[in-house]
Amino acid sequence: MKLIMRTEYDNLRNNPLHSVKSDTNGDKQIVKIFLHDQLIAKRVTFKKSIRYFGAQGYQQYLNDVNEQ
Repeated sequence: MKLIMRTEYDNLRNNPLHSVKSDTNGDKQIVKIFLHDQLIAKRVTFKKSIRYFGAQGYQQYLNDVNEQ
């Protein structure tokens, strides 16, 4: 997984074909985005730090912004 921009993560999260799962453990929260049970992106929130990660090849799952 590599760091991605928030806009890319939001694009993946807002796609109705993708499912979202959230886990919380103390101060740490992880929100994962799946497509057919395959992890494509996740957001890790720890205290006040937020990081966005994308799996290898996540770009193919992005929606074209102009289509909306």
